Formats: sequence, structure tokens, C-alpha cells
Amino acid sequence: MSRKHPVIAVTGSSGAGTTTVKRALEHIFYRTNINAVIVEGDSFHRYDRKAMKQMISEAVKQGKDLSHFGPEANLFDKIEELFKVYGETGQGKKRYYLHSEEEAEPYGQNPGEFTPWQDIPDNTDLLFYEGLHGGIIDDKLGVNIAQYVDLLIGVTPIVNLEWIQKIHRDNAERGYSADAIVDTILRRMDDYIHYITPQFSNTDINFQRVPTVDTSNPFIARDIPTPDESFVVIRFRDPKKFNIDFPYLLDMIPNSFMSRRNSMVVPGGKMGFAMELILDPILEQLMSRR
Repeated sequence: MSRKHPVIAVTGSSGAGTTTVKRALEHIFYRTNINAVIVEGDSFHRYDRKAMKQMISEAVKQGKDLSHFGPEANLFDKIEELFKVYGETGQGKKRYYLHSEEEAEPYGQNPGEFTPWQDIPDNTDLLFYEGLHGGIIDDKLGVNIAQYVDLLIGVTPIVNLEWIQKIHRDNAERGYSADAIVDTILRRMDDYIHYITPQFSNTDINFQRVPTVDTSNPFIARDIPTPDESFVVIRFRDPKKFNIDFPYLLDMIPNSFMSRRNSMVVPGGKMGFAMELILDPILEQLMSRR
């Protein structure tokens, strides 16, 4: 952790909805003139798209599972190194994973490739990471990424909703068939259990969306439940750490309530608003400590 160069990480599975938190934070960055360097978790994959397909094919032949959730396909040490170095010096290296033709065209590269590593610009206020592994702690691997994060946020809808969101997103945006997406979910399951879900015990704040409609069979769901068809459970590991003012939040968010001493529930349609109400004063604290 660092007072001078704080690190914020938003972590969640594929399809979890981390982009919602990213937008809320970007609104705060813009409104409060915070100069943040944004790092995408996909840029720390070990293999580009072509090589990953080859590695998965080889793993299948050997009766093994390989996924973007696990250590074999990622550079956990590079994430840890970046967070540590940035916290100490405000420096470090980043790159981009080019998901689409639109992203790849300005670099003269192909989709699924990485850009070269480049130095983080000087004089940034904080580092903001969004990806799969911002809160990894694994003694067997000798990795502790979470120790260098000043604010760790988890986004974890209940698993059926997470799968519905992933199926719809990958089908609509990436053209994957439903069968291919289900195969990916199954192949990732072991890594999901061992490397994704344990992070949510390390987070400072968790945002968990819970639908109020039937999602019992996510593989045949025609629609993603809307925000108004859900609640969001917000859990604070230690409310005193960031001086969370529950009476203020309950007063500002209609129809919200406390479900435990460190957990509140808000209507799904107020998720983005709740995020900004909660995160704005926390960022103000982090900036004032600098």
C-alpha cells in the first residue's frame, strides 16, 4: 500500500459487471480532476489469442484444463510487480490487449495481440486496475497482489446471473455460440473456484447483484435481468477503514436497508449511484493522504 501513489483494483469474473464500477470511478476521476493511469487485467494474460487457442488444444490432448482464470495463462508476478513499483515510485510498465479490429487498427496490429510494454506517464495521481486478478493471494505460488492495493473492490453477481451475462455478452459482442460459451465456463470452473472466488474474501467492498426473477437455468435465459429486477448487496469488510457513513447512505438511496452490520442492500437501478456515493469520499480520503 502507498499513501503517495495509491492503487485501486476492481476485480471480478468474466461477465461479472466490473465495467459498471469502472464507469463510476471514471466519473469521479473526471469530476475531481484525478489523473489516473488505467490498467486492464487482460494485458497480463500470458498468451495472445492465437497462442492461447494452441495452448488450450494441447492441454485438452493431455486431459488438462487451461483458462484465463488460472496462473498458467497469466502473469501474476507482473501484476504484483507493477502494483509494488507503482506504490513505491509512481512508475511501472503497461500494455494493451487488443480485443477487436477497432482497438487494433490504430496500432497496425491484429485483434488478439498485445501492444509493446511502455512506461506509465509521469505525475499520475493513482493507478486503477480492472480485471480478473486484482486481489490474488496464493501462498503456493508465492504471490500476494492484494497487499499492494489501497482500495480493493469486488464485483460478484450470484453465479447464475454471472453466467447469463457472460453468455449474452460473448454471443452478442464476440459472436461465440452458446455451446462454445458453456464449454468455456466448464473448462474454467476449477480455476474459478481456486483463483477467482477467494479474492472476494480479500476485498474492501463487494458489490453483489441478486436478481428478483427466476434465473434457475441460466443456459436458456433469453434476457439478462434488468437492474430494476434485482437488488445489490454491498458488503464492507471493515466499515471503519474508510469511515463509511451508513445513515447518510440510507438517507440518500431510497428503499435501501441494512441486512447486517457491515452490509447494505440497494435497489438494482441505484447501483451506479450507490457506487459513486460510496467511492467519492473514499477517493477523497486517498487523495488527501498524499
